[in-house]
Amino acid sequence: MRPENGMTGPLEGVRVLDLSRVLSGPSCGKALVDLGADVIKVEPPEGDLTRTARPRVGGIPVYFAQQNCGKRCISVDLRIDAGRDLVGRLAAVTDVVLENFRPGVLERQGLGYAAVRARNPKVVYCSITGYGQNGAMAGRRAYAPVMHAELGLMEFSARRLHAEPRAEAVSHADLYSGMQATVGILAALIQRDRTGEGQHVDVSMAEVMLQATEWTAVELAGGQGDLLHIFGSFNAPVLRLGDGTVVHVPGDPVSSFPAWCTAMERPDLAADARFATREARNAHRSAMLTLFEEFAATFSCFDEFEAALSKARLAVGEMRPLTDVGAAPWAQERDALVDVGDGQSGPLRLPRSPFRFSAASAGTTGRPAWQGQHNREVMRDMLGLSEDDIDRLDRDGVLIERPTSSNRDP
Repeated sequence: MRPENGMTGPLEGVRVLDLSRVLSGPSCGKALVDLGADVIKVEPPEGDLTRTARPRVGGIPVYFAQQNCGKRCISVDLRIDAGRDLVGRLAAVTDVVLENFRPGVLERQGLGYAAVRARNPKVVYCSITGYGQNGAMAGRRAYAPVMHAELGLMEFSARRLHAEPRAEAVSHADLYSGMQATVGILAALIQRDRTGEGQHVDVSMAEVMLQATEWTAVELAGGQGDLLHIFGSFNAPVLRLGDGTVVHVPGDPVSSFPAWCTAMERPDLAADARFATREARNAHRSAMLTLFEEFAATFSCFDEFEAALSKARLAVGEMRPLTDVGAAPWAQERDALVDVGDGQSGPLRLPRSPFRFSAASAGTTGRPAWQGQHNREVMRDMLGLSEDDIDRLDRDGVLIERPTSSNRDP
């Protein structure tokens, strides 16, 4: 669907066959469709697992919608020879194949990289797995929580926050892997333009987390010990204003203490023996944080507190729930959220896209599709099948369609 401004997306004309499920792969496919690619999502007869999520708007799970809006959705039974053949034919006429199965799963169905490349040498085939395509751990089941535990995130967070290990509230490993897969696909497409050849892009969630954790190299070099660094977000004060507002001030206060003295209009504290040097401030960190807490408590609103810190070039953020973000001035001015609802079941707001191009369009367009909604359209457009051919695939159970009326909340 072309945006109202008439401009096309940077990936206009690129066709993607998205065989992935749940989050890591679908988030990559969503980025590609936001950039203008034609992304065809292939679901099994039971549908993507996220179609079971709640809440739903217009019969479509909102969680599913965020990762799949704008894609053309087809549903094919790969347990049937005809289903595997159908998807193989689609892969033969596509630019990108995206999948996040364990190594060997698609190979056994005749849809692995080697089989697809034999029919389509220009294909960019991207695989997202836990530990990559080779090695003793390649076949392990890997989900975001596994990556958080095994790649140091849980231990590092618990140690630095002086807390017991706990689960992450966000699936960092899945989302970061989806982002990196997007980068890999785009790079492979550029190389294909030069060489005429496609290739296999192997994205390992484990390696993604090594890169995404900015303290990996420091830890491997022996760690910081008790040394605290200005860039350590885990050191940044969390304070409460007099009206109860929770605020977060970036930076290690040991390093930024002189600026705090300016903000608090307390130049005398800079000469206090407890705070005169970095070593002294580190030793008296608790007393220093108490000063900040007492200072913050004197403010009755966030704007006043931010103005005070701004005089000392200190940044500050006000803790907000996600439900409030859409009302923020910046979000409204940049149209950060877009309503993709059907106009009857109520609004369904999704993030638009972080990209803004001066000569192209990007962002969430269209509406999220029900399972199999585009079966006929895709079969006609990509494979040139007749209505009789498609009817036969329906009767044989190769193609599955589940309109939203059968998925509505009771």
